[in-house]
Amino acid sequence: MQFHRPETVEDALHLMAGQPAKLLAGGTDFFPALGGRRTSDAVVDLTGIASLSGIARSGSSWRIGAMTRWAQIRDADLPRQFLGLQLAAREVGSIQIQNTGTIAGNLCNASPAADGVPPLLALDADVEIAGPDGTRVIPLFDFITGVRRTELKPGEIVTAVLVPDAPASRSAFLKLGARRYLVISIAMVAANVVLSSGGALDGIAIAVGACSAVAQRLRKLEENLTGTVPGSEDFQKAIAEYGLHELTPIDDVRASADYRLAAVRTLIARAVMQAVEGRG
Repeated sequence: MQFHRPETVEDALHLMAGQPAKLLAGGTDFFPALGGRRTSDAVVDLTGIASLSGIARSGSSWRIGAMTRWAQIRDADLPRQFLGLQLAAREVGSIQIQNTGTIAGNLCNASPAADGVPPLLALDADVEIAGPDGTRVIPLFDFITGVRRTELKPGEIVTAVLVPDAPASRSAFLKLGARRYLVISIAMVAANVVLSSGGALDGIAIAVGACSAVAQRLRKLEENLTGTVPGSEDFQKAIAEYGLHELTPIDDVRASADYRLAAVRTLIARAVMQAVEGRG
């Protein structure tokens, strides 16, 4: 096995050109996936590329480097629009996993229960990708295409997650599991809201994970909730009557599909109220 640790994105792309290669970020998904076996592909370790780590505002957006650790996101001094993402960062495995696992690794692993995906969907995040043909940016919603499947092409590397700056918004994240810590989700909901001067929802984004092959934005429900006052009768009615047609939950050892759908309705209402109140 060939093992490489480049110091620039350009060097990493050069190493990947013309040969099968596996990318190593935090390794928290990489090594368990090997199952104790050795890989015959070259391994390109991205931990030596300093430019891929860190969080910074750039113009009208925020740039989160692909190799930024969940602990960095969790502890960063960020606007309240990122509170949901920071709450999700606290839920990513153990403290040790948060210290090692990366935001891009979470996205590229493409698990239906990836904690980072719903809050990033609610933030309208884009994925920046570098490859032999240059750099491209695609919406996160289009990046993850199925269970363990993404739009990443051979020879490409995710270099950053880009989030539009929205200083008036506030967010929240809730995760339901069979226990409090170190748990795979039964269901999870992220909400991002903007309030009018009268306290009504002037803008809202809702994303649900662990209830479909890919986490989903509930755009029709967002339309139905816009203009309602959080906690009001109209707000509660819109959630109760919504069909949740975007979701395709399964029955498994953690919960039934029916339980997941019932839980999602409760989580949506709670997440929106938590975002409104700015609670962490």
